[in-house]
Amino acid sequence: MRVLLRLVSTIIFFTPILMQAKEVSPGILRTPDSRFENLPDYDFDPHYEDIQGYRVHYIDEGPRDGEVVLMLHGEPSWAYLYRKMIPVFVEAGFRAIAPDLIGFGRSDKPTSMDTHTYQFHVDTQAALVEALDLTGVTFIGQDWGGLIGLRVVAENEERFSRVAIANTGLPNPQTDKAPEGAFGNWKRMNQRMVEAGDIPTGAMIANSVGDPSLKEAYDAPFPDPSYKAGPLIMPQRVPLVRTDAGAVENSAAWEVFRRWEKPFLTSFSDGDPITRGGYIFFQRQIPGAQGQPHTTINDAGHFLQEQKGEEWAETVVEFMRANPQ
Repeated sequence: MRVLLRLVSTIIFFTPILMQAKEVSPGILRTPDSRFENLPDYDFDPHYEDIQGYRVHYIDEGPRDGEVVLMLHGEPSWAYLYRKMIPVFVEAGFRAIAPDLIGFGRSDKPTSMDTHTYQFHVDTQAALVEALDLTGVTFIGQDWGGLIGLRVVAENEERFSRVAIANTGLPNPQTDKAPEGAFGNWKRMNQRMVEAGDIPTGAMIANSVGDPSLKEAYDAPFPDPSYKAGPLIMPQRVPLVRTDAGAVENSAAWEVFRRWEKPFLTSFSDGDPITRGGYIFFQRQIPGAQGQPHTTINDAGHFLQEQKGEEWAETVVEFMRANPQ
């Protein structure tokens, strides 16, 4: 009887988790739509595209014939991060598109961390751009959104007309010794999360921004840790030495950007310890960055879209209007 009671208790305890898990094919989970209901300031209709067998979600607002603004989020966020910026672009007459990376947001979630390579995310986002047949695109990226998106831009340059980035980078390692500093500390902290099998997605962003109310929205895509393979492993995928996966491809992307003459804008925030000063290399190396009104977004940390989203969006709108296609 005692064994039976223990079994029943175990089933009752795990039932809420098991009921939320939705495996759409072996090793691929899909977050229930109910998790995204009634999120603050988020009333965008979902759009989906099948990419390499995964259902990829994207926000698509504004006129179909408007100039396209493509916004890519990073880790561990999702397209919710751009909810304050999207209305600014739509009001300006642009078509605002914000996808969820595979493994994030409303997109499907492979449960194996092995799936989440740098190249996988570059390839699948490039495939989405092609599937939607986007041209004349102004790319906006932050965090991993920049690492992935800048590769997509460099490898599909004919589809892009401008670039605007903040709090991101495109690592081009030239040594065999990994750099120390803030990112090295974060990578070691993240490795402990990988070993523990969980990452506090909502708390990380809410604490970083100083707004506890955000926790629910950034936890919404992940009913339990089995959904978190992407957010968990992505920090370990940043190429830091020449032998890391992605280093060769990033070097090739930099060859494109060193001759890139299309408009290129940096708007890094003043309170991000990881990417502080990262704009300098872009400004010095990219021809299209010369003479542009680069700016610093004051009183904002890493997730500047939360703290100064409207300001960054207005900056990009002015940049686009000053650099017409």
